[in-house]
Amino acid sequence: MKPKSLNRQGRKNPKLKMSETRSKNLPPWEALVMVAHYLDPQTLALASCVCKPWCQAMSLDVVWQPLCSSSFPSLSNLKISYPSVPYHRLYATGLAAFKRRHKPPSKPRLSIDNIVFTIQLSTKGVPIFTIAEAASKMNNNQVFKFDVDVKHGSFKGIKGLEEMKVTWNVVLKGWEAIFTMMDWQGKLSCRAVEGWFSEELPCPGCCSSEVGSGIVADLKVDMKVEKVSVGILRVVDWRYVSIEDGLRYLQHFLLPCQCDGM
Repeated sequence: MKPKSLNRQGRKNPKLKMSETRSKNLPPWEALVMVAHYLDPQTLALASCVCKPWCQAMSLDVVWQPLCSSSFPSLSNLKISYPSVPYHRLYATGLAAFKRRHKPPSKPRLSIDNIVFTIQLSTKGVPIFTIAEAASKMNNNQVFKFDVDVKHGSFKGIKGLEEMKVTWNVVLKGWEAIFTMMDWQGKLSCRAVEGWFSEELPCPGCCSSEVGSGIVADLKVDMKVEKVSVGILRVVDWRYVSIEDGLRYLQHFLLPCQCDGM
């Protein structure tokens, strides 16, 4: 029986010769470990794919411990309670969590060109004005706050106005869906120069109902009804949300969920 290293002609197997040559060209284990200490995490991950010895050298705890401690110290301390978990695994877990936390939100599926605002103000059941205006035609300052001029209707001449009802709806073009942003009714002093109304908005369906949405619908009316302003405010800093954030919120109520077809 011929040796495995020889072929039928009695010559040495060329594949075995190539593997022997390759193993001779590989740097010694000690050199790999020394070099690994100077590599960044991304290069270490790439180098570990070269071959099994490189993978073992590039995955040593002594190499990943300083990287994990400097970038994710809280995860690095878990090694005390879970010594079997390698540092490179802890680092990968921390990096994945960091990317998820800082992942930018996706672009909204809802466009500002596809929604219409309907606003109605009435007192004692008598409408003072009704507006139906495309959101894209209203003035905005790159935030979800829209101003619309009212050319008709006025509080002038109405004495002692107190009871008011304000309704603001967002309608998807084609009347395919509607979402009520505000449906407020109450008393307002007749001495007020400007009416400011706000109501907390509900959480999107994907979030827990036990947690507040953190945003409110905002509506302002000049008492002469020359201008109406509507928008969405954050309750944390009382600033208007961006256009994209406002659209991302509204699409939960106006557009079908992407998971419905699954």
